[in-house]
Amino acid sequence: MASNIWRLIPLLSATGAQQMAIDRWLLDQHYRGLHPPTLRFYTWSPVAISLGYHQHTWPPEWETLTWQGHPIDLVRRPTGGRAVLHQGDLTYAIVTTVRGGDRCQTYRHLCQFLLQGWQTLGVELRYGTAGRGYHQQTNCFEVATAADLVLADGTKLIGSAQLRRGQCYLQHGSLRLNPDSDLWATVFRNTASASSPPSPAHPTSACLAQLDIETIVTALCQAAINIWNITLQPQPLSEQEWIAINQLLPP
Repeated sequence: MASNIWRLIPLLSATGAQQMAIDRWLLDQHYRGLHPPTLRFYTWSPVAISLGYHQHTWPPEWETLTWQGHPIDLVRRPTGGRAVLHQGDLTYAIVTTVRGGDRCQTYRHLCQFLLQGWQTLGVELRYGTAGRGYHQQTNCFEVATAADLVLADGTKLIGSAQLRRGQCYLQHGSLRLNPDSDLWATVFRNTASASSPPSPAHPTSACLAQLDIETIVTALCQAAINIWNITLQPQPLSEQEWIAINQLLPP
C-alpha cells in the first residue's frame, strides 16, 4: 500500500454521473501523487443502470425505463464488466496503489475487507468460479467470476470491477442488498438465456434484512483497518474538489 493513512469519504448519495466522475477524479489524483489512498461508500440517486466501459450493446427499452415516476439513468462506468442495476444496493470504491501481483491477485487483495467485514456481520462469502462466457451476459449479476463474492448457495452478493493506471487502482463494486424484485425483473427479463433465468432480486440470507447501511459501512471500515493496518480519516469532498469533479461530467 502507498500509505497507512487513508481518506474515508462519508456515505454520499448523488447521480450516477457524479459518482463515476468522483471515482475517476480520485484515481487521477492518486496516480499523480496528489491524493492519498481512499475508501468510500455511496448510493445512486436517481436509480441508475451502470454499463461497463466496453459494453456496447444493451436492450433499447433501457433508454426509457422509469422507477416510481422518474427516469432511470444510464451511466457508463470507467471500469469493465457488465450492466448493474443500482437500486436497493450500496456501492464501495477503493483507490490505492498495489505493487506486484496479477489481476486476480489484486482483486483478492482488495476484496479481503469485504470478506472479513461481512463475516463479522454473520454473512459468509466466497469467490465466484465462473470463467468463460461472462462477457456474453448483459447483467453483471448473472455470472460470478473470481472477482465477485457469492453466498453459500451461490447467489452473487457483490460484483466488482477495476481500472488500473500504472500501479494505481480504482476498484468499485455493488453490494446487492434489497433491490425491488419487480424492477429487477423488468430490467433484466429480456437479457437472460432460457437456461439462465434472471437472478432473484434479493440474496437468500435472513441476516441481510436486519442490517442497515450504516451498520454495514461501519463493519467494512473496521475490516479495512484491521486487514491493511491503516488509519481512516473521514473527510467530505470540499467545495473546490466538487468544482474539479463537476468539470468531468458529460455535457
